[in-house]
Amino acid sequence: MQFSPLQSRLVASLVASCLPLLLYLTLFSPNFALAAELEQAFPAVFDHVDLLAGTAERGAVGPTYEPEFSAFDRSIIGRAPEGVTSLTNNEAMPMNVDVGTTQRFVFSLPAVSGREVEEARLELRAEQNTSGERNAGAGAGAGENETEGHDVVKRQAPRRVYISANTCEQPQPIDPSKTTSDPPQLTLYVSTSAENYADPASQTLVEFKEGAVMFNLTTDQDVYIGIHAPNITDAFSGIYNFRVAASTDRFYFSYDEKDDADLIWVDSDSQGALLMTHNLTDKADPVEQARIMSTQPYVLFAHNKKDRGINGIKYSFCGLEAHALIAATKNGRQVDLVKTGMTQRGPGNFPKQQFFFSGLNSSSEYIGILARDGEAPGEKRQAALGGGRQIYRATSFSTKSDHGNCALVVDLPFCDQIAYSVPSNPYFGNSAQLAQFYDNYASEMYANFNKSLSQVACEAPPSQRYSLARDCADCAAAYKDWLCLVTIPRCEDFSANATWLQARAISQPFPDGEVLGEAELAGLQNTTRYNSSRNPLIDAFVRPGPYKELLPCDSLCYSLVQSCPAQMGFGCPLPGEVGFEGNYVKHTFGGGLNCNYPGSAHFRSWGGRGTVVDWRVLVLVLGAVVGSVSRM
Repeated sequence: MQFSPLQSRLVASLVASCLPLLLYLTLFSPNFALAAELEQAFPAVFDHVDLLAGTAERGAVGPTYEPEFSAFDRSIIGRAPEGVTSLTNNEAMPMNVDVGTTQRFVFSLPAVSGREVEEARLELRAEQNTSGERNAGAGAGAGENETEGHDVVKRQAPRRVYISANTCEQPQPIDPSKTTSDPPQLTLYVSTSAENYADPASQTLVEFKEGAVMFNLTTDQDVYIGIHAPNITDAFSGIYNFRVAASTDRFYFSYDEKDDADLIWVDSDSQGALLMTHNLTDKADPVEQARIMSTQPYVLFAHNKKDRGINGIKYSFCGLEAHALIAATKNGRQVDLVKTGMTQRGPGNFPKQQFFFSGLNSSSEYIGILARDGEAPGEKRQAALGGGRQIYRATSFSTKSDHGNCALVVDLPFCDQIAYSVPSNPYFGNSAQLAQFYDNYASEMYANFNKSLSQVACEAPPSQRYSLARDCADCAAAYKDWLCLVTIPRCEDFSANATWLQARAISQPFPDGEVLGEAELAGLQNTTRYNSSRNPLIDAFVRPGPYKELLPCDSLCYSLVQSCPAQMGFGCPLPGEVGFEGNYVKHTFGGGLNCNYPGSAHFRSWGGRGTVVDWRVLVLVLGAVVGSVSRM
């Protein structure tokens, strides 16, 4: 067979390649490994592997092997000793603990973030530059030293660790009628050495307070935590359940005992109560206020003071959520008895959150406990940085008697600053109908005033106006404040004995048919202001029976006279003069709520915008609309 030139070259190359292989097989006899020979294995030896860097600094956690890779966080791959549970940064661990025993945990510092490493590196380099140990013109070796210093900072920089825990369940009295004491509190033990688990004297001891504990320390080592349940007497039975968390950002669980309560008791009736927060911002920025009004940052717990169900866990979020009579949380109890929302009612019209309770017992004392739930959908950012579950100082409030002649009204369309109990009758209608009755009446009266105000030259040049300090808008606002408060009286139980309260409608029966006795009527029957309500339409249509009124503040009247033109004829009686007693009360600060003003509440008031006018002026205006209201 004849090869082409190209084929000839290919054959020559193949032969040349095979000759060396043939020569090797002839001169050397290689031994091939069999599968049976692999049974005798020898350990592999590594002179240096970067992934194992840092194993020499492994903490004294016990004989159990625990690799520490510099590229990974120990909380992900590390293992705790037997009987010790690892805690993950910013994650709460639920666990039971039997009485007389201790549950143990270990928290390893998580890897620092890139930003933290860079800040630490810059700080270290600045210190080195200051000391003169290194200058900007160092040679190639400077980079290696800098990297080494960087690694030291990353592994050994001390960090603040926040440890917190809540008691969710505790032993209960076997016979509550015979047991007056509360279950003993859990105890937190903290140490930075595993050796101290067996030596309580070498650990930091912190006893829980009302079911909660907070402790922080600065360390560059593992933190060892113990939760100990004390022995209990035969009067109790059950175990403890708790949640514990460690964080390098903030406390996962916290409580605040400051004197100034963050929750305000506005008012109550026989079955409900209205509470609200302080201003959530004091900025007049519309964008910021709109953002806050779109949120509901707080949750609320309410509990009867006579019920001991939350004794010992008043600072525990999970304890209150499980045992408070009413818990306005996502997993709470009796959530249907609470309506929560945002409002700008009150001085300054700043955003606040309000809570409207129902289903309460009459003539009872309660506590309201405000809280933040960092695990709620609206608190995602806070939950990522330490949980954010916080309990605030409790606020006491009470409900009115079971006569039912005072009822809460809230969120009126016209009198939007009204949020308190008003004279009522269960047979008149529900709270919405009652609110509509009062609000419509005030709105009609304001329409008559507005006609008179339109006769004033409000848009005249400054030299022709009635005042250089006030204008028609100020007058309209002052009149509206006064009008709403004098046509919608603030109702208190007839049994209330504060000296500034004014008795009303004493000769009428209560809605349940009960009437006042002779001793209660002594010396009051012959006085007009005792026998009737401030607003005659209340006695004609609502018929609440005997009640007491929290009178408007005298400052309301003075503000009205100062804000409106003199030609409108407004005037204010002074204390001791005819028309003052039974109609107004001098506004005093401190000692409780002694008079009514827009946005007022049962707390130490810092005052508020408000106006009150003479009773004689009100009578003239009332007469103009009695006929129209009677046809409703």
